[in-house]
Amino acid sequence: MAIDINSLSAKELDALINQAKKRRTTLAKRKPIATVRNKLTQLARAEGYSIQELFGGSAKTQGERAPRGSKAATKKAGKSTGKVAPKYRNPDNPAETWTGRGKQPRWLAAYTSQGRSADEFLIQ
Repeated sequence: MAIDINSLSAKELDALINQAKKRRTTLAKRKPIATVRNKLTQLARAEGYSIQELFGGSAKTQGERAPRGSKAATKKAGKSTGKVAPKYRNPDNPAETWTGRGKQPRWLAAYTSQGRSADEFLIQ
């Protein structure tokens, strides 16, 4: 959150400073994440559960491992998904391509926001 403090009045700056102080006080009262994570892990183990069973996600707690075959286990093993051939090409700059995986590139997003279909840019 970027705030342009140059455009704020003295009253607005005071209000912002007070909000920041309250937030800092709140954060200072909180325990470190590692402490809370360890408490949750111990409580889950005491009840016969793992953190993954309760919350899902990867295991980054002490002594716990991701289930075999899960994404976290796969990444830890160093396996990669491999290269994929590009499916889309920018007509204005043929060097810009996209495989269709991940976030849509800016050039394709600009075209689709103008009402054009992504299918128009498929590589034949």
